[in-house]
Amino acid sequence: MTFIAIQNREMTLPVFNKLAGKIMNIDRLVFAFAGSFILISLVLSQLHSVHWLWFTAFVGANMLQAAFTGFCPLAKMLAAMGKQSGCAFK
Repeated sequence: MTFIAIQNREMTLPVFNKLAGKIMNIDRLVFAFAGSFILISLVLSQLHSVHWLWFTAFVGANMLQAAFTGFCPLAKMLAAMGKQSGCAFK
């Protein structure tokens, strides 16, 4: 039983070490912000007012135009703050 626990721990440690070394670059931060804003506005639309769905639509439209043009206001702000660029918003 102890051997199995040690073997499982050895198998999972490299996975955790690989995830711990990831740096949040601009691409990941933009996706995290967009996803958070969408989820928050969906919750607010259910708890407060249906008009919060307009904010969800705004975030979605901004993501759509950024996919075609490569221009994202949040990515520009994060680049000005010195965050490392990913491959999407160079």
